[in-house]
Amino acid sequence: MSHNVVPAALAIVLSTTLVFVGGHVEVVSSFLPEPNQPCEVFPILNAVGPETLAFDRNGGGPYTGVSDGRIIKWQANESRWINFAVTTPHRYGCEGPLDHTSTEPKCGRPLGLSFNHNTSDLYIADAYMGLLVVGPNGGLARPLAKEAQGIPFRFTNGVVVDQKSGQIYFTDSSTRFQRREFGFVMVSLDKTGRLLKFDPTTNKVTVLMGNLMFPNGVALSKTGDFLLITETTNSRILKFWLEPTKAGRVEVFAELPGIPDNINRNQQGEFWVAVNSKNGESIRYGLAVKLNENGDILKTLEDKTGKTWKYGSDIVETNGYLWIGSVIVPYVVKLKISS
Repeated sequence: MSHNVVPAALAIVLSTTLVFVGGHVEVVSSFLPEPNQPCEVFPILNAVGPETLAFDRNGGGPYTGVSDGRIIKWQANESRWINFAVTTPHRYGCEGPLDHTSTEPKCGRPLGLSFNHNTSDLYIADAYMGLLVVGPNGGLARPLAKEAQGIPFRFTNGVVVDQKSGQIYFTDSSTRFQRREFGFVMVSLDKTGRLLKFDPTTNKVTVLMGNLMFPNGVALSKTGDFLLITETTNSRILKFWLEPTKAGRVEVFAELPGIPDNINRNQQGEFWVAVNSKNGESIRYGLAVKLNENGDILKTLEDKTGKTWKYGSDIVETNGYLWIGSVIVPYVVKLKISS
C-alpha cells in the first residue's frame, strides 16, 4: 500500500482530531500532506508530535516518542505503528484523542531517542522523567538520572550515544521551565540549559556545559572528537570538543537562518538540522539545512508550500531517504533524497 494514500476511514479519524498550536486549536486534516506529493506518509492515530526518529541496529523502525507518552515503532511488515515502550507506569488517562499537554507531567513526553547499537538498548530523554533506558524488547523504561549537581532536570531533551565508548550525551533545556512552557524558555532568554554526560559503567552524571540558551538536539561527530549542540534561542550550533588536546573547548559551529530543533549525523559525517522558523518569523512549511563537518551549509531543503512536509523537528538520513519528524503533526514523512 502506498503510504501517501490515506484510507478513507483513517482520513475521517484524522480529520476529527485537534492539535493545539501556540495557544489555538487547529484541525489535523489541515496538517496532512496534500495528495500526489513525492513522499510517503506514516499517519499516527490519537497522538501527535513524532519529535525524534531513531532506527535500531538492524534498520528497524523508525521509533519515535509521541504526545501521549508512548514510544512507538513503525512495523514495516505490518504497515502500522506498534507500541514499544513507555517511560512511566502511571498510564491511566494518558491515551486518546485529546490535548496531551496537560497530562505530560504524569504520562511523560519522550523527546530524544538514541540506540546503543552494541547492546540494542534505547536511551530516552523524556522531558519530565529524565534520562531512561529500555532494552530491545521494549516495555517500561528504567530511570537512569533525574538530576545533576543537586539540580533536578526540568526539560530533558536531546540524547546521543557514543557507539565506541558507550557514553551518553544529553541536554536539559532549562532548569526553570518545563517542555509545555517552552515558549517562556525563549522569550525570557533563559540561560539555565545544560549539556550533560551519563557514564553507564558508573551511573555518574557530569555537567559538561552550563548557562546555555535552550540547548536542544545533540549529535556526535563521525570520529567522536566533538559534539554539536543546537542552541535554539540563539539560532546557532555550538561545538564542544571531546578530543583530549582540546577537551572542553567551545566554539560556534554555525549560525543558522532560523530556529533549530534536532541535529543528526549521516554516514558521510555531515549533519542535518531541522529548522522551525526563518528570519525570526514562524513558518508553516518545511525547512532544514545540511552542514559539513566544518559548519558550512551544503544544502537547504525547503517545502515553501507546506504541501509535502511542515513543522519539522528531526531529519534522519538513511539508505537514500530522509525521514522527517515533527513536534506538532500526527505523522512521519519519508522523502527520497533525489526528490
